Amino acid sequence: MRKRLSKKEAMEVIEILERTYPKAKAQLNFSNEFELLIATILSAQCTDVVVNKTTENLFRELKKPRDYIDLGEERLIEKIKSCGLANNKSKNIISTCKILEEEYGGKVPDKLEELIKLPGVGRKTANVVLSNAFNIPAIAVDTHVFRVSNRIGLANSSNVENTEKDLMDIIPKEKWSKTHHLLIFHGRNICKSRKPLCKECPINDKCLYYINNILDDK
Repeated sequence: MRKRLSKKEAMEVIEILERTYPKAKAQLNFSNEFELLIATILSAQCTDVVVNKTTENLFRELKKPRDYIDLGEERLIEKIKSCGLANNKSKNIISTCKILEEEYGGKVPDKLEELIKLPGVGRKTANVVLSNAFNIPAIAVDTHVFRVSNRIGLANSSNVENTEKDLMDIIPKEKWSKTHHLLIFHGRNICKSRKPLCKECPINDKCLYYINNILDDK
């Protein structure tokens, strides 16, 4: 039983997904790298729709790290509670803003190693910021990307970090950022967690999950 697609097959999958989701892009609203960093921290275990509703007012009032520091954790909690985990997120955001002020002159760093040192920022968040704010090729592996890439056969791993490595190996660097969005859109629309819509899927003839599980059962 095959567990990985070839690089040629992977590119065919990406090309089909590009035609299927021509408007695939980041769904979080932001106007600069700092806003995207805050929005992505807020998006942990929360939908982009809820985050966007929250940041619509938040970003109108708070423009830079110093604004969050001056506001303080308690008042920030009240403004972001709709996103869930407000206590932890508020603490991380304030701590991150202090580091940005003290070590980076209020600017968001554009290096993965520096971003992941910020409170509340893991590889996924860092890669989202690098890719969408700085246009640096990166693949952010969220729950959709992890599930879809391993189902299709773009990756074959039981953890996020190795899935990222698998994707970086099989997909050309110039396609990394776009592929991230394509896999998210596909995961939300067709390759759902509990009941993937395999019969409607435009790549089912290439998907190893479909070939190995659905077709074999017929």
